[in-house]
Amino acid sequence: MSMEQSSAKAYQKTSNYSGVLYADPHSLIVQMFDGALQRIAQAKGAMERSDIAEKATLIGKAITIIASLDACLDHEKGGGISTNLSELYTYMNLTLTQANIDNNPQKLEEIISLLLEIKSAWAQIPQQLARTAS
Repeated sequence: MSMEQSSAKAYQKTSNYSGVLYADPHSLIVQMFDGALQRIAQAKGAMERSDIAEKATLIGKAITIIASLDACLDHEKGGGISTNLSELYTYMNLTLTQANIDNNPQKLEEIISLLLEIKSAWAQIPQQLARTAS
């Protein structure tokens, strides 16, 4: 690894850490969605390059992030919505596992689509809260 690559990785780690350190809970969830989406897109690229080890590592990281999103759900306050999301997260992780086994990029695309839809809804929450507060 060159000095430039090493410096770029160090900067990225510091930038990611700073973003997490100073983020509000809502922003952290958005960052988790972004992280899962990024890992799945990277896994798709690894799949296309036939880089099996990298594909498996990246899908594993996406599964971990989605499991963390599931763990963040408040089932007491969230009621049916949190139950539905939990079931959807479980489905996503099972589908990611199957995509890894089958080497199926369409299954990765399906999960990307689902995550983008949930992220979009999540991103609208601060706007809705601001409207109800005013």
